[in-house]
Amino acid sequence: MSTQSKTFLTPEQYLEIERKAEFKSEYYQGEMFAMSGAQEPHVLITGNVFAELKQQLRGRGCKTYSNDMRVCVSADGLYTYPDVVVVCGEPKFLDSNFDTLVNPTVIIEVLSRTTESYDRGQKFKLYRPLQSLSEYLLISSLEVSAERFTRQSDGQWLLTVKNKLDDLIDIKSVDCRLSLADLYESVDFTRA
Repeated sequence: MSTQSKTFLTPEQYLEIERKAEFKSEYYQGEMFAMSGAQEPHVLITGNVFAELKQQLRGRGCKTYSNDMRVCVSADGLYTYPDVVVVCGEPKFLDSNFDTLVNPTVIIEVLSRTTESYDRGQKFKLYRPLQSLSEYLLISSLEVSAERFTRQSDGQWLLTVKNKLDDLIDIKSVDCRLSLADLYESVDFTRA
């Protein structure tokens, strides 16, 4: 029996490889993980969220980024591509390549069967220490459901759940209101 040892990368090695790669990979504690494509509901919801936030934030000093913007959660830990990211104020980047954001205000992840437990668990655990992060929104691609976690002044996170198409979800840190009917426009859950 042969054993294969894992090759651990430094964050600098990861970024060097990632910036030349034809596909996206996340990085966590020395390892790279290739990202797979998404099913139609996930793609539609991500696009709907991005479009709604982009429109509402126009001219207000905030920027909305799609899932092509890498976020450095911790310099030696997690580098990831959230589905949608909002930064209010001046965006800060890891370096002069301007491709790795370090100060997200809001992170939005669209949940799928393969990502739900990670996005709810380990990933959220890693996101929480980010001082710039005020809200974390999880939107299901399997059913109508949006969960908003809001950082409280004592560091605790308050959960608000919405699960009807006529519900609205407020993203208070950026003063936006999203209609679940708009977020789920054209989504067919049987394709998830």
